[in-house]
Amino acid sequence: MTVPSASRRDRKKAATRQAIADAALQLFLERSYDQVSIRDIADAADVSTATVFKHFSGKEALVFDQDEDRESQLIAAVRQRPSGQNILDALRQHVLDTWPAIGAHPQAAEFTNLVNSTPALRAYAERMWTRYTDSLSAAIADEFGVDHDNLACVALARFVLEIPVLARDRKDRRAAVEALFDILTHGWEPPNKPPAL
Repeated sequence: MTVPSASRRDRKKAATRQAIADAALQLFLERSYDQVSIRDIADAADVSTATVFKHFSGKEALVFDQDEDRESQLIAAVRQRPSGQNILDALRQHVLDTWPAIGAHPQAAEFTNLVNSTPALRAYAERMWTRYTDSLSAAIADEFGVDHDNLACVALARFVLEIPVLARDRKDRRAAVEALFDILTHGWEPPNKPPAL
């Protein structure tokens, strides 16, 4: 079965949405988040302010323009994993397939600094992360037929979502992701103390 390609109208909408998000991020990085208005973004993207609001719920959403797609992909990693693949392996593969490209993006450090230095964006990111945790833990719980507030499922979701943050500043990010998933899979063990010389 073939997947129908997006219509011309859908492609145009997606391109407009991306142009708005790109213009917003560029302005935020150049001037700082608080010094940029929706009008500035609309002008830079050559659209009306109404068009901006047609695609984004507010100014913070412009920074996290791929939020909904990332959440959907995270849930799909659990719910649509291949038959016989366990949840941890599916999530490991998802993180390895998606996160290194994000972490290696040339603007990743600037983006992280923008979010960390802007209270409104930090708060938005925390709400987004909480929603991701709730969605992922619910998907995991559904797979096991337990309540959505099951502590083991919530803890696993939270730990998995923290892996990119913990691996971000490591020299070999991929190896760090693998090591962190190994801890989740096999349990934590005390590190080996180097032999005394």
